[in-house]
Amino acid sequence: MSALTLFSLAALVAAPSAPARAPTTAEAVGSTRTLVSAYMHKVERESSLDVVAPSVPIPSFSRQTGLACSACHTSFPQLNAFGRLFKLNGYTMTTGQTIQAQDSSGKSTLRLDRIPPLSVMAITSMTSVRRDVPDQQNTSMEFPQELGLFYGGAIAPKIGAFLQLTYDPADGTIGMDNADVRFANHTTVGGKDVLYGFDINNSPTVQDVWNSTPVWGYPFVGSEVAPGPMASTLIDENLGQTVMGVGTYALWNNLVYAEVSGYRSAFQGGPIPVDNSAENAIHGVAPYWRVAVQHDLKGGQLMVGTYGMIAHLVPSGFEGTYDTYKDAAVDAQYDKTTPSGASLVAHATYIHESRALDASYAAGDATNLTSNLSTSRIDASYYFPSRVGLTAGFFSTQGTADPGLYPAAPVDGSANGSPNSQGYILQASFMPWLNTRLGVQYVGYTSFNGSRYNYDGAGRDASDNNTLYLMTWLVF
Repeated sequence: MSALTLFSLAALVAAPSAPARAPTTAEAVGSTRTLVSAYMHKVERESSLDVVAPSVPIPSFSRQTGLACSACHTSFPQLNAFGRLFKLNGYTMTTGQTIQAQDSSGKSTLRLDRIPPLSVMAITSMTSVRRDVPDQQNTSMEFPQELGLFYGGAIAPKIGAFLQLTYDPADGTIGMDNADVRFANHTTVGGKDVLYGFDINNSPTVQDVWNSTPVWGYPFVGSEVAPGPMASTLIDENLGQTVMGVGTYALWNNLVYAEVSGYRSAFQGGPIPVDNSAENAIHGVAPYWRVAVQHDLKGGQLMVGTYGMIAHLVPSGFEGTYDTYKDAAVDAQYDKTTPSGASLVAHATYIHESRALDASYAAGDATNLTSNLSTSRIDASYYFPSRVGLTAGFFSTQGTADPGLYPAAPVDGSANGSPNSQGYILQASFMPWLNTRLGVQYVGYTSFNGSRYNYDGAGRDASDNNTLYLMTWLVF
């Protein structure tokens, strides 16, 4: 599904009478343990004054913590420094009433929220493409575009989860969407705090805490019916909800983050175990890695990192000759929240994929035995204290021409077999309430599937796919 199913943060919706303001970036740094302790003490102290409990429901993580979404987000679903720590700590921090039990030694054996941390997301939208797609109505309405049910929060004292079920109106089905289950704990090494954990998820990068990686990257939500470029790297959400990954991670001194995971195929709606009817099943285990360094800079927080994976995919069935994909990426993020409530956020990522297509080449589905594909994305946003946001982004995909992989076809094909596409995304949004977003987005293409003009050989230009997208995004 699209990146908008990403709403890993149904948790972010504000309580109408939220007891604590969001910390500035400068306040949300320091050691992990100190930050968590100080912030939760602040909430407890202010809650003991004259704050009245909210009289209306609030979404998952807000229900659990009693905090507004601005405590964890610059603008949902983008995490700030505190939100990243909340996720790495396994979604387990809570200030609400819980049901608890202990054994004879006083060790905790149970802790459950009295109010289940459930929430709902609904997106409605309108899409208009510059030039009509043949045999399709333009100015398409979707109500809903997506409808999601979330569980987000603690399961046990050191275990938490983000689980999402989504209704897809195009298919008329309800299915498992993004999933992230964690165990988290702390220790010290050389007198420095180490936050470590174990993670189970169903999409590479869904577990990541920065918004520069594919699953949680800009534009966060977009049209699912407009024409789009035909090529993307494997790690760029092409394994989403079709795999299971198990990994371990650690954050040292709130400075250096490292993670390793391994993925196997876990198809939804397909045969279990995987059999010869499967498509693109992983042969063996696909390793994934992530390393990042974050540092305070000019009142904000800067991160630079790398991530990637290697996967062997069997195009048809589960055994025999396979294609090999080697994805390696670098990324960066800077975010800053000022005392006035304004936020500046910028992201960049570059993904390079090397392919050895032994199986596809032998089957005649690829013209080249080896090929490359690269994707670049960069974006910057400014959010005013009035909750108006402006964002501009640039994207580019470049790769080896291959008429077998990228065949000619009206609208969606490539006349010259090239995957090259390039363009920009402009977006303006307004949040009248912290759980409601109204947005307008414009996607412009300067190149599409290999060319600026007549890219499909049927007279369609890249700019004919320029798209105006209007949306309403609710979480409650």
